Amino acid sequence: MLNDGREIPQLGFGVFQIPPEETAAAVRTALEVGYRHLDTAQMYGNEAETLQGVLDSGVPREDVWITSKLNNGAHEPDAARAAVDSSVDKLGGPIDLYLIHWPLPTLYGGDFVSTWKVLEEARADGRLRSIGVSNFQVPHLNRLLQETTVVPVVNQIEVHPYFGNEEVRRFCGEHQIGVEAWSPIAQGKVLDDPTITAVAERLGKSPAQVVLRWHIERGDIVFPKSVTRSRVEENFDLFDVELTEEDLALITALDQGDSGRIGGHPDTMDYVPS
Repeated sequence: MLNDGREIPQLGFGVFQIPPEETAAAVRTALEVGYRHLDTAQMYGNEAETLQGVLDSGVPREDVWITSKLNNGAHEPDAARAAVDSSVDKLGGPIDLYLIHWPLPTLYGGDFVSTWKVLEEARADGRLRSIGVSNFQVPHLNRLLQETTVVPVVNQIEVHPYFGNEEVRRFCGEHQIGVEAWSPIAQGKVLDDPTITAVAERLGKSPAQVVLRWHIERGDIVFPKSVTRSRVEENFDLFDVELTEEDLALITALDQGDSGRIGGHPDTMDYVPS
């Protein structure tokens, strides 16, 4: 349950780095397997194809939760308004959840607050049902809490066993901001870890399933990505086992702090698509 009272499926399907020409088929497969939460973004270039996959699947659009994210090049208010309209058009109507993709504190005069207020406007008029952020650090979140009126429902951040991002997760928990974990298996880097493989062997599950189950039991909203049907099915098959408290603690203890981060740092990320 999000802080605005809406329920979001905890396990979703991500379309990051899936080429547009492959996205509709991948989404259709995911929905056939049982996923009902899709995560896309303007910068992925496949919003329209994500919707097409839903339409092709025969699953009613209202039964599928779709998340998208604002382009880094559209933070100024007028650009943000146009970008929201573009996403709404490509995704076929009001969007379930829309995020500021990166805070970009070194760009736009460090002003992500006015960007957030555009999302508040779109939430108020019904174009966006819920709004949140992605890759926001504690100071960024604190600024939103102090200067705006709507608390983000989620913060989508890098989280995996080698980078627990615990300071941000704790802050989110204290303020009822849901945590969405991107790169949940660290792009495969954690799958050969002896701690994880030992748990997987004991449970008769794959290492990826163990790591995704770790996320689920910690309360993370997670959306693994694959274009291979067998892997898509495997990633969905997480609900017939539980990790022990010892399993959870051992996997959590693999955290390497900031050295385990594999993505860009939110304090310095300044990528804007050309």
